[in-house]
Amino acid sequence: MSWWTDKRVTVTGGRGFLGRPLVRMLTEAGAKVSTFTSKDYDLTRQADVARMYGDLKPEAVLHLAARVGGIGANRDNPGSFFYDNAMMGIELMEQGRQVGVSKFVQVGTVCAYPKFAPIPFSEDDIWDGYPEETNAPYGLAKKMLLVQAQAYRQQYGFDAIYLIPVNLYGPGDNFALHSSHVIPALIRKCFEARRAGAASIEVWGTGTPTREFLYVDDAARGIMMAAERYDKPEPVNLGTSQEISIRDLVALIAELTDFDGQILYDASKPDGQPRRKLNVDRAKREFGFVAETPFRIGLQRTIEWFKANASAASVA
Repeated sequence: MSWWTDKRVTVTGGRGFLGRPLVRMLTEAGAKVSTFTSKDYDLTRQADVARMYGDLKPEAVLHLAARVGGIGANRDNPGSFFYDNAMMGIELMEQGRQVGVSKFVQVGTVCAYPKFAPIPFSEDDIWDGYPEETNAPYGLAKKMLLVQAQAYRQQYGFDAIYLIPVNLYGPGDNFALHSSHVIPALIRKCFEARRAGAASIEVWGTGTPTREFLYVDDAARGIMMAAERYDKPEPVNLGTSQEISIRDLVALIAELTDFDGQILYDASKPDGQPRRKLNVDRAKREFGFVAETPFRIGLQRTIEWFKANASAASVA
């Protein structure tokens, strides 16, 4: 009997990129998992959240659902990104504590960290500055849910925890260029340029920022471990604590996709946050999480998935 056996678990965003492997792992662990789409329940609407709780009656809620995208999508939708992400979490947590949910896991974002946070990002530094401007509304909306989780724990004894995964990647990611993050966008650009015989690809920014990436299955496993073993107010990073520059990332993806053309950097486009590298000691200490997937292997799996699904609607 595991902690998850026969536990009624609702995963918001359970049919998305991170949700799919998480739902699979939860089901394998014996949980009774429910998921849904925004057509079933609009989580920005109070009445829909109440109906969801009434219909599904979860004992645990893992809140993954978010309105999210890369730098371009954040720049174009700051208001809706703020409102939708704040309202979903606020209503889910408030009504969850009212109906007696025994565990609430809020998945936050690395975008909540200050633009110039000390490297590596420590959870204790999360309030020491304003987030990077291009994704600040999204990051701040998600950070308010940390405040809510801590306040509800203090006032109501509500077991809500807050996790901060670094940038995710892996099979099943969003490869649509207008809304994707950096790894799927680069994979698609290199793949299509090679197939078309193009001499070059264009990359946003200067190539100098660094990023840290976590394989999606590792992230799902970390969320499960935290839900089962962690019950404290402090936020917890989920990552690898290994950073790579965008320039080196492009070179690696070009190598793995057999693209040998020129890489052109458009310095007029924003770089985003200068560096991202997490301190992951708390996750290891508190619930034993350590990322397992080597970056090169994770990229190879992601590229192979894209090649097999390049004509699917999800990569249009």
